[in-house]
Amino acid sequence: MVKVESMRAEDGFDLSGARMPLPAEQVDRVLGLFVEYGLTDRITLQAKGDWQDGEDAFVDYQGRGPVELGVRVNVWRGDWTVLSVYAGHAWGGDARNAVYAPPGAGNSDWDLRVLAGRSFAWRGAFVELQAARRLRDGLPDETRLDLTAGAELAPGWSVLNQVFAGRSEQGSEWANLETSVVRTSGVWSLQAGWRQTVAGRNVPESRGPILAVWRRF
Repeated sequence: MVKVESMRAEDGFDLSGARMPLPAEQVDRVLGLFVEYGLTDRITLQAKGDWQDGEDAFVDYQGRGPVELGVRVNVWRGDWTVLSVYAGHAWGGDARNAVYAPPGAGNSDWDLRVLAGRSFAWRGAFVELQAARRLRDGLPDETRLDLTAGAELAPGWSVLNQVFAGRSEQGSEWANLETSVVRTSGVWSLQAGWRQTVAGRNVPESRGPILAVWRRF
């Protein structure tokens, strides 16, 4: 999958969760690549990386983001439900995280996740919940919770509603809502949508379009 994100923010959320203007507009553009490959029926290899470009009131940055390699293991599968665990390791990049990280920090992260998915008989609907813990080198550790709900609108058309929430040990919190439509034709899928930060503490109120192309092989 190749995914493009273009986020902008003029306001942010302070430490109490109240909205406040930023010193200057913050811009984040990301071109990401995500690959999955099934090693066996139960074990899947995952790899992802991205290129970042952006600016805020203090710095302009451009460069490679973290590169992550991990393995997802299917622990249990029923007729309608699946439970998996994931462990991945990320090597730091030279874009936003590198700009703000202390010298020598941010070069090694572990991402540990538990994934639970449930499908339904109604129009191909499904729900997936991911609980994650990110262990960071020299940066605050993070706890994350990702929720995805999807349904088929018509043959070849589906809708996704996703919530990406988390909290840093430093005190930052965020909740992002992403709504998108997916068009599938053969081995190709095209996803187009919008992401918005709906709540948080010590984070920008970012919003903007997302566009992704998937290919199954």
